[in-house]
Amino acid sequence: MNNITENIWNDFYKELKNFTLKKVKDEDIANDILQDVFLKIIANSDKIANATNLRQYIYGITRNATVDNFRKAGKVTHIENEYSLISEEETESLNTTIADCCMKSFIAQLPEKYRQALIRTEFEEVSQKDLAIELNISYSGAKSRVQRGKEKLKELILACCDFPSDSYGNLQSAESKNCNCD
Repeated sequence: MNNITENIWNDFYKELKNFTLKKVKDEDIANDILQDVFLKIIANSDKIANATNLRQYIYGITRNATVDNFRKAGKVTHIENEYSLISEEETESLNTTIADCCMKSFIAQLPEKYRQALIRTEFEEVSQKDLAIELNISYSGAKSRVQRGKEKLKELILACCDFPSDSYGNLQSAESKNCNCD
């Protein structure tokens, strides 16, 4: 593996696997799709090295590979309907902007119990029920821990990045953000 591919593997593999699994609901198929994705990454490493938004580029490859897989399986209508709900705006969503900006440093600032609860449930796709069993706490305790972790994470992000919101408190376009966490 070249250096770019190895870095992408280390930084994005788990995310891409979870993303693909949500779409195809079969681990073997997800692994096949990711194999195709990384072959495309290797073949296009020169283009990827020059990409302005690596995350967007990689997810685009993964989405296309997933759609191609469904086309081969003859399930085009289902997947095209599902993917029509995924717009270009999703790729450039607030979550992606925050993750690109400094999500890892924000999560690292959380107290250990909230950091682990968020990492396990949000990034490693462990259910809150499984988290409760793992931590030997009640299900409602696990739910509360995850919710408090999200609230604390939001506070950290909003203290750093001034995202405009509407009168209902909904965050507006990430393009007009004022981020000071670089």
